Amino acid sequence: EVQLVESGGGLVHTGGSLRLSCATSGFNFDDYAIGWFRQAPGKEREGVSCFSNIDGSTYYEDSVKGRFTTSSDYAKNAVYLQMNSLKPEDTAVYYCAARAHWTGQYDYWGQGTQVTVSS
Repeated sequence: EVQLVESGGGLVHTGGSLRLSCATSGFNFDDYAIGWFRQAPGKEREGVSCFSNIDGSTYYEDSVKGRFTTSSDYAKNAVYLQMNSLKPEDTAVYYCAARAHWTGQYDYWGQGTQVTVSS
């Protein structure tokens, strides 16, 4: 059974930091890219970052560049999102998702973790 489980969300003040974790199981971790997405109330889901376990490449959405860092632990089949200098507009439910290189689509999703940044 494929599972992605996010953790690490919470409530922080503006300028604070959080580290989200995405624990995965049930698929060959090395064959997938793991993306982070977020959805704020009343807004569409948007991509935040992506880490490719295939070649180690990363992607960041413009609004988080320089503040967020994604990394992967191949021994633990986990991906992390370090979020620094958080802003109120970063408030959202954050999801991780797995994308197989042969489909190019995010086929597996976690349940999400809430991040709230107070002003």
